[in-house]
Amino acid sequence: MRYGFAIDQTTCIGCHACTVACKTEHEVPVGQFRTWVKYVDQGTFPNSTRDFGVMRCNHCTDAPCVTICPTQALFQRDDGIVDFDRDRCIGCKSCMQGCPYDAIYIDEDTHTAAKCNFCAHRIDNDLEPACVVVCPTHSIWVGDLDDPGSGIAKLVNSRPTQVRSPEQNTGPNVFYLGAERAVLDPLAAPSSSGYLYSRPDPHRSEVSRDLAMDPVTKARTTLNTAHPRPWGWRVTTYLWAKGVGGGAVLLAALALLAGIDLGVLTTIVAPALGVLGTAATGVLLIVDLKRPDRFWYILTKSNFRSWLVLGSYALAAFAAVSGLWLLYGIAVETGLLDSSPAVWTVLAVLGIPTGIMVAGYTAFLFGQAEGRDLWQSPLLFWHLVVQALMVGSGALAIAALLAGTESAALITRTLVVATVVHVAMLVLEYCGRHATKAAAVAAHLVTHGRYARQFWAAGVALALLGAVLALPSWGGGLLALAALGGLAVQVALLTYESVFVRAGQDLPLS
Repeated sequence: MRYGFAIDQTTCIGCHACTVACKTEHEVPVGQFRTWVKYVDQGTFPNSTRDFGVMRCNHCTDAPCVTICPTQALFQRDDGIVDFDRDRCIGCKSCMQGCPYDAIYIDEDTHTAAKCNFCAHRIDNDLEPACVVVCPTHSIWVGDLDDPGSGIAKLVNSRPTQVRSPEQNTGPNVFYLGAERAVLDPLAAPSSSGYLYSRPDPHRSEVSRDLAMDPVTKARTTLNTAHPRPWGWRVTTYLWAKGVGGGAVLLAALALLAGIDLGVLTTIVAPALGVLGTAATGVLLIVDLKRPDRFWYILTKSNFRSWLVLGSYALAAFAAVSGLWLLYGIAVETGLLDSSPAVWTVLAVLGIPTGIMVAGYTAFLFGQAEGRDLWQSPLLFWHLVVQALMVGSGALAIAALLAGTESAALITRTLVVATVVHVAMLVLEYCGRHATKAAAVAAHLVTHGRYARQFWAAGVALALLGAVLALPSWGGGLLALAALGGLAVQVALLTYESVFVRAGQDLPLS
């Protein structure tokens, strides 16, 4: 059994009865929607047209929101309906990033995720969804798509249909009949400066200025709902914080295995940065939840397919290694314990894989955010590791100056090399070819659009300046210059991560 919708846009009159019925049935807060009608105008008056599109959850066969949800609050029933349990939701907003259709929102009353659930409570009582019952033109069909004798299966199999964002390969089970491409493709019709009955939300309005309008059709969206960015500065800062901690421990571990003595930087500073970076990461992630009181659900109601869960375990493992390393280092430096090469080797061997994973696991999490094509780079894992080495070595360069370390050649060389590789990867990522149109448009926003100045001036030029400042310290001396370079790369990475996180969420999905 596979329940689905078929929406006949040739008969839809854009009356919003489905929207009102849905809001009434589920007590959806004002300004939020599980089902809504999008308007797209094309041409120039009086030779213009207006087309409608009913937007909602697509109840995907391979639902990315179910995969990324860390607490199994989103789940797929045996009949194919993608439903949700608000009592398990922690408000992490990852499902909003996984959904390529803008179908999920955070309910203002419950602070948990919500979306169309096919009126599952009505289905269980042999009733049709509320939107189907009220549609005056019978434009919304529902039923079992796997039953060839059902009305919806006959309709879908007998007429040409379209789905939204087929390139995402989610297996959407909402089929459109006679819908205009400009209605289904969110990039084909940028938001108009003013909607028919309202104004576009500021975010959508700002981004639309950087989206190209078709010069022939002049398609523009004249009515839609607000979809602000789910993730903001906390996620940006979290990327940097765990990068500093993971990179510092990783570099110190490599130094230990190579027999390079960095003194107190190895014994105390590097693991301290690891502990502080992990602590800051945890605080930022918890504070960013809409239901922070439920943060422990990640460990007690775990969905082990979600990289939010696996990443939490990576953070915990790294925190344990860093904490033990720091305690042992303090004991050695204070004379409570003798320094043991065997213990340092064990700590280093543990520090390398945990440092790499804490730096890079976010690539897999972002990979599950299937609605954000800019984040789907196959190089992202290794890029995050390089970034971690850059800011981790930068932080150690500052600490080396403050601690009066005589020579820190490994640190400064790592800082220079990692920064150059980071910039090279940026150029390769953003100036090369992209797998999808959405990724290409988002990259254009970064390199030539609203983020160009931040990207080139702070993300690239400032990072290169940091490498240039650190270069005279290649031999280990002139630590003041290396420290300045280390400070510069912190600012550069924070700026770049801000651009990366925002630009990835800027493109409309509906």
